[in-house]
Amino acid sequence: MASKGKVAGKLGKNVKKAGAKKQEYAPFLKVIIPAASAVAAPPLGPQLAQRGVQIASFCKDFNALTAEYKPKVPMIAEVKINVDRTYSISLVSPPTSYFLKQAAGMKKGAMKTGQEVAGKLSLKHIYEIAKIKETTDNRFRGTSLEAICKTLIGQCHDIGIEVVRDLKPENYGKFLEERQQIVQEQEEALEAKRQAKLLRT
Repeated sequence: MASKGKVAGKLGKNVKKAGAKKQEYAPFLKVIIPAASAVAAPPLGPQLAQRGVQIASFCKDFNALTAEYKPKVPMIAEVKINVDRTYSISLVSPPTSYFLKQAAGMKKGAMKTGQEVAGKLSLKHIYEIAKIKETTDNRFRGTSLEAICKTLIGQCHDIGIEVVRDLKPENYGKFLEERQQIVQEQEEALEAKRQAKLLRT
């Protein structure tokens, strides 16, 4: 005959199993994926698997859908997952920061926001990007160009881009050369810190 302690232990295990609920995930996913370059690797693969979506099929569909874009351009994809695990993909234009960095000729934003200038854009640049976002980004639907421009300028400040009235190519070319040297020094300093941290562990 089983002792009371063993019975209680078995009951406890059964209660835990019965009370445990499988984690549920929202049937909606918003991700940034490089155009024509979706793969099953993290973070995309696990996010789709959690929602029961066939990863290989999704990657094939997304890559076909974005084949006309320049490879590796970051695309915002809004994915709706149905009850039967089928899905629909809605594409949004690349993130605003992508347009801003591309126009400014920079690969990364400022490491110390508000303390350094990582790039520069003219008001004309801002206006041209605003026109693109107005027609390709649902978030700006019904928003005036002036309001979009103000939003873009705010994002410029967040990533270290200075917005100026005019920008002469020859002067900016020299700025980018100097900036490249600064970025290299920053990366070397970061790597030195990483190495020093590894030595301490």
